Amino acid sequence: LSRQHNGEGGHLQMKQVADAVVLSQSATTRLVTRLEDRGLLSRYLCPTDRRGIYTDVTQAGLALLNEARPTNESALREALDAAAEDPELAPLVRAVETLRVPA
Repeated sequence: LSRQHNGEGGHLQMKQVADAVVLSQSATTRLVTRLEDRGLLSRYLCPTDRRGIYTDVTQAGLALLNEARPTNESALREALDAAAEDPELAPLVRAVETLRVPA
C-alpha cells in the first residue's frame, strides 16, 4: 500500500491486499475497516467494474507509516542479525538481503 500511485494499477483491490497480508478476505475487510475508521485508509469502487473495491492510503496513513518505518527497520535488522548467527538460517538471511525493495 505504501507504494501506491495514481496511475494505472496504482492502488490495490481488497483481494490483492488480502493476498499480500495473508489474511482471509473477511479478516482483511475488518482490518481495512479499522484503518479506515482511524483515517489511515479509504476505499472506493472501481470506476470500470463496480464489483471491485480498491484501497487508498490517506495522507495521515502515509505520515504514520513514515513515522513507524525507522522502528520497523530497526526491529527487522535485529531479527535478521540474530538469524544470521544460526548456520541453518544464514543462507536464507543472505537471500533475503539481496531482495531489497525500494521504499
